[in-house]
Amino acid sequence: MVGLTSAAGLVGFLSEPDPALQAFALETLNDEIETVWTEVSGSIGQIEALYEDESFSHRELAALVLSKVYYQLQEYNEAMVFALGAGKLFDLENAEEYEDTIVAKCIDTYIALSAMHNPPASTSSAKQGEGDYSNANGAASALGSMSSPTTPFSHAQLPSKSLLSRDEETAEDSSAPGGGNAGVPGAHPHPLTLPNHVKKNLQTIIRRIFESCYEAGAYRQVVGIAVEARNMEILREAILKTSEEEKKRKGKAASQGLNQTEELMEYVLDICMNVVQERGLRNEILKLVLGLLNDIPNPDYFAIARCVVYLNQHAMASKMLKELVQKGDGRSLAIAYQLSFDLYENGTQEFLQKIMEELPESESADASGQSQANGDAVRPGVPGGANENENAQESDQLLSELQESAGPAQSLPSRTKPKPETEEQSKAYTNVRNILQGTTSIELNLEFLYRSSRSDKAILNKVRDSLEARNSIFHTSVTFANAFMNAGTTIDSFFRENLEWLGKAVNWSKFTATAALGVIHRGNLGQGQKLLEPYLPKDSQVASAGSAYSQGGSLYALGLIYTNHGTHVLDYLRRQFKATQEEVVQHGGALGLGVAGMATGSEDIYDELKNVLYQDSAINGEAVGLSMGLVMLGTGNVKALDDMIQYAHDTQHEKIVRGLAMGMALIMYARQEAADDLINGLLEDADPALRYGGIFTVALAYCGSGSNKAVRKLLHVAVSDVSDDVRRAAVMSLGFVLFRKPGSVPRMVELLSESYNPHVRYGATMALGIACAGTGLDEAIDLLEPMTKDSVDFVRQGALIALAMIMVQQNEAMNPKVSTI
Repeated sequence: MVGLTSAAGLVGFLSEPDPALQAFALETLNDEIETVWTEVSGSIGQIEALYEDESFSHRELAALVLSKVYYQLQEYNEAMVFALGAGKLFDLENAEEYEDTIVAKCIDTYIALSAMHNPPASTSSAKQGEGDYSNANGAASALGSMSSPTTPFSHAQLPSKSLLSRDEETAEDSSAPGGGNAGVPGAHPHPLTLPNHVKKNLQTIIRRIFESCYEAGAYRQVVGIAVEARNMEILREAILKTSEEEKKRKGKAASQGLNQTEELMEYVLDICMNVVQERGLRNEILKLVLGLLNDIPNPDYFAIARCVVYLNQHAMASKMLKELVQKGDGRSLAIAYQLSFDLYENGTQEFLQKIMEELPESESADASGQSQANGDAVRPGVPGGANENENAQESDQLLSELQESAGPAQSLPSRTKPKPETEEQSKAYTNVRNILQGTTSIELNLEFLYRSSRSDKAILNKVRDSLEARNSIFHTSVTFANAFMNAGTTIDSFFRENLEWLGKAVNWSKFTATAALGVIHRGNLGQGQKLLEPYLPKDSQVASAGSAYSQGGSLYALGLIYTNHGTHVLDYLRRQFKATQEEVVQHGGALGLGVAGMATGSEDIYDELKNVLYQDSAINGEAVGLSMGLVMLGTGNVKALDDMIQYAHDTQHEKIVRGLAMGMALIMYARQEAADDLINGLLEDADPALRYGGIFTVALAYCGSGSNKAVRKLLHVAVSDVSDDVRRAAVMSLGFVLFRKPGSVPRMVELLSESYNPHVRYGATMALGIACAGTGLDEAIDLLEPMTKDSVDFVRQGALIALAMIMVQQNEAMNPKVSTI
């Protein structure tokens, strides 16, 4: 049949009073619209009149013709609205460009409308928790909703079983349509104002899309739409549908080793952790997944653990461990031990302590009480000689000695705790406590680092001989190099063989040299205090001017040895911190308390630090400010923030202001949107030191999130602030926000690395070093190599440091440039 060459006659039929002629014209135009739409576009008004005439029996056909004309005119909103008005005449199954475009537009509109009507439930309470940081009363009342601690991010690229930081309350813009682009302007179209019957048709279309996805087994598409739309009911439905489908074909799935429900759960968790940027939405999804996982007959305990750690559900974690131990079979105990390792790896001291408090008290734990405060751990054998070729049996024996020497894990005594029913359960709970407390992981890690250490002492000797030892900067640099090369290995032979060189250290160089022992012996729990005994403050001895630096450094070293595992030494550090009036000793004691009590959220330690802060000493004030942040790491404690920002405005010491600013950034670690009010307040402050803190609050609050909002804020400050320190920090902070996407950083800082301002160039080097550490990324190296010849000395320094960070754990086979650098 010859195609229609002109629509003039058919358009004329639209003006006829006979409905049959009008219907004939519409049917013909609908079939030939791709060739005649230019002529029909002039008669849109007539066709719309037919569509709006409720007595016209072919209204849906008129709507379909209108939709196709608007589609050709690229007016996609109108095309979608009239396609919805066409009802069943719109063929969803026809895989043509027009239908695909309308379906995509329907999905976008559904997401925008649904996200607008489903804001995260925690928004209002979180915003109340933010308030005005200068208002002490408001801060106190909001403390409860802002005190959930968060855990450090893993350095890995979010492995499937990793556990992440978590939080219960957040603040976000409820008007921003959700999903991974939450809070990004223009990420979603503004929701259209649709008539009720059109909304009903939209729901029908979306339901048809979902049903077709279910029939095709494309559950992930439904999950993606549900997450973007913040529709938890659809998400629940998709997961349950998967489970039902799996039950129907259970035999076949079992024979092929497939588990579609577990795969979908893993996919949901992956989206939740990697894509969703709004913490409120993430919490809602995790709570939904957690509820569904608990209803499954054979739950995925590792997926549950990821949820409970993020949501701070310590009661559920302890319940899960108790259930596994009570089952008693080998597989259940193995899962319990692996869960304990995962929980320790990602939980805060406070979170783990609460889990241990809720576990039944084993008899061995009762007997040991507090006896293991500083047990005698076996120092690993000297490397070299016979030790290098030890077989597996010898290693196993040594590790078992380490395990026995550590004693059972410490827990708070409680008369209300139930007793294990059997001796096997008692032994299992003891093992779980050892793992949760970290003694097992720390000892295994210490042993591995000791046996695997291949540090080259000749390099250190060459650096030592090439630098003047009496110059404190040179002396400190060699000390740092030795500490980093031998970190966690317990190999301190360089210091022992160079006592004369070590004796040339004075003042802060002496402090640094002593503190370096803490880096080298990190995790040496059994011998830590004994090794530092010659340097630690003596109760009966008044510190002389010279020994004060060694004493302060030794307290810091003790904290480093027990980093994030400070149960055994916190009381000792607190006593020494309160007993001394020497500012340098207080400086070291504060830092030691901070790293040993990291993320404990201890109000007692915080109050003791605050009392020393109010003495207004610049020497110890900066360290105290940092330590207050470390103790409250990630808690978002509003009362602490209020105290710190108030004192930062009152003091005249810039060092104290800088320490407090960094401390506030640490308190807001991983809080994301919940930190926005504090960030805005700090960035608007007239004091550049507080703006500097505001930048690092952005860096830590959005650490590893890749947030577009955070990146835009940092780039804006990097080119607009009047303070070089703030601009340098802003560029540097890009590395913290984007360290999970190292490939994107070189392109982002390329222009900044050519800035006229040397501080911005230095920030660019550090951003590359932080984000690309250990990757050996060629693009980053190509940017940094010319900067090693920069005209400004500290830019050259930054480029060399960044190159070293990028080449960590690289060899010539992995990256040929290792040898030249």
